[in-house]
Amino acid sequence: MEGPIDIPDSDVALLSQCRVQTFRATGPGGQSVNTTDSAVRLLHKPTGITVTCRRERSQLLNKSIAVARLREKLEALNRVDAPRVPTKEPRSVKRRVLEDKAHRGGVKRLRKPPARDEE
Repeated sequence: MEGPIDIPDSDVALLSQCRVQTFRATGPGGQSVNTTDSAVRLLHKPTGITVTCRRERSQLLNKSIAVARLREKLEALNRVDAPRVPTKEPRSVKRRVLEDKAHRGGVKRLRKPPARDEE
């Protein structure tokens, strides 16, 4: 990504950057779901992000929920994580690791069959 994405402050301006599709939602809701195009799909043209909402019966409510979801996704893309600062492992931790390895090796050595005494 070349830089931060410019997110408009108003929902109308954000919607103007999107292709809005309405379609019939599936699932529970009976005949009202089967007859109305209440589900909304938004495609943000600059980024290609797609968001869908089919929760409510109202197309207007679904559109506002979809815009809020799109805004969250765009803000997540703009978020920059702080770089990780590597830390040095303390001497006590290194010593404990070596002691655990030595103990584990001893346990495995005990699993071997005893050596035969050939006289």
